[in-house]
Amino acid sequence: MNKNTGIIATVAAALLCGCPGLLLCIFGGVAAAGLLPYTTTLNGVSDQGVVPSTYGYVMLCLSLIFIAIPIAVGFFTLRKKPQPLVDNEPIPPVS
Repeated sequence: MNKNTGIIATVAAALLCGCPGLLLCIFGGVAAAGLLPYTTTLNGVSDQGVVPSTYGYVMLCLSLIFIAIPIAVGFFTLRKKPQPLVDNEPIPPVS
């Protein structure tokens, strides 16, 4: 794989996975702390509450996966691959 292709793949993964992962991490941290209230209204009946902290823990775990994806893409596409050993010595003639 070309180095330019690896850079493009890493940037795309960072934009598509890393940025949403960071935002999900913030949102999950607030929800896990119990600081995320909600208000709903259905057929004229209103309800208020706080998002359960288990939702926040799940969001934090998902955010770690989303953040790890660009790191893995960058590692696997930009690492220096080992070169095969090349032996340039001539083969001895068969006796």
